[in-house]
Amino acid sequence: MDNRKMTKREFLRYSFCGACGMALGFTFIDSIAGEIIRPVRSLSPVAPDKLWKWSKEASFYIQTPRGIKCLICPNECVITADKPSICQNREVFDNKLYTVAYGNPCAVHVDPIEKKPLNHFLPSSFSYSIATAGCNLKCLNCQNWSISQVSPRQTRNYDLMPQQVVEECIQNQCTSVSYTYSEPVTFYEYTFDTATKAKERGIRNVMVTAGYINEKPLRQLCRVIDAANVDLKSFSDEVYMMLNAGSLQPVLNTLKIMKEEGVWLEITNLVVPTWTDDLEMIRAMCQWLRQNGFQDTPLHFSRFQPQYQLPNLPPTSQSTLSKAREIAIAEGLHYVYIGNVPGDTSSNTFCPKCGKMLIERKGFTITRNDVVNSRCKHCSEVIPGVWK
Repeated sequence: MDNRKMTKREFLRYSFCGACGMALGFTFIDSIAGEIIRPVRSLSPVAPDKLWKWSKEASFYIQTPRGIKCLICPNECVITADKPSICQNREVFDNKLYTVAYGNPCAVHVDPIEKKPLNHFLPSSFSYSIATAGCNLKCLNCQNWSISQVSPRQTRNYDLMPQQVVEECIQNQCTSVSYTYSEPVTFYEYTFDTATKAKERGIRNVMVTAGYINEKPLRQLCRVIDAANVDLKSFSDEVYMMLNAGSLQPVLNTLKIMKEEGVWLEITNLVVPTWTDDLEMIRAMCQWLRQNGFQDTPLHFSRFQPQYQLPNLPPTSQSTLSKAREIAIAEGLHYVYIGNVPGDTSSNTFCPKCGKMLIERKGFTITRNDVVNSRCKHCSEVIPGVWK
């Protein structure tokens, strides 16, 4: 079998037979504004009996007879000296748990905030964006798999401690720091410490995440996070397991907790052909969002592009994305966007009351903004968001 070419049906069949594998490769993070150029540290061997500079004792773990149990995310890995975490950046040393993803991002960029995507948060601003290697999910359709599916020990990294991130953010005239590209849950301590220092300087913090995190660490993180885009990958527990190696309920819990904690929230749903393009599943997802008070939370239906383990699938059709958007609006969601389709007018913001266009976008650039003092310029309807 060519394991690079799988539909959902093929994947399920071959997984049952134990014949499905995954392969790693190398790609590059894209950036609209360009990468920040800094000296790059070359990797050098690190003795297994000593900590390296980019280590810090982890948060949220307990000792068990089988090893140290990490409590950051629902995987709750039991980790020993010769067995790291699923995310590949938590290791045991001297009977304590350490993160090896601290101050060593492998991606550093200045991005427009619209790239996250965040359409109702500080429009036209720029965000200093960082990521370390590692992820607690294993998505077959991962966009940044060359950094998410490896350890920080395997990537070429920047030496950028939390205070330095804040200084770089200020020097580059960014209004926020974004923890993004891979999964900030897996570099939790680096995210939390950096966000804390950023907040002390009046800088906002943005988390772009799959939302696969336990309640206690999430509530602590929400104290310093101002906005988040959460990737709600599907509304099926089976699909979550087979496509992403996770489960649905923890992500739904994350959405509720972030809303409760006052984090500005936007949601992305990547529509993957044969996997997450079932319109009735999309309807059920939109009904759940409406019933749980997310009617004013922007929802982004994003177009899938063939890559990583699913290169044979076609890009999501524009008609499917349009139908998904129509369903979401019919179910009572007020701000529904289509992403990854250049030129589609559904990337613009419309007033849910008078129907007039408020924000016009060309790619990640805003060419018109009629939101004035958080209201529609034309009918004075309140437009939820963080506008300044």
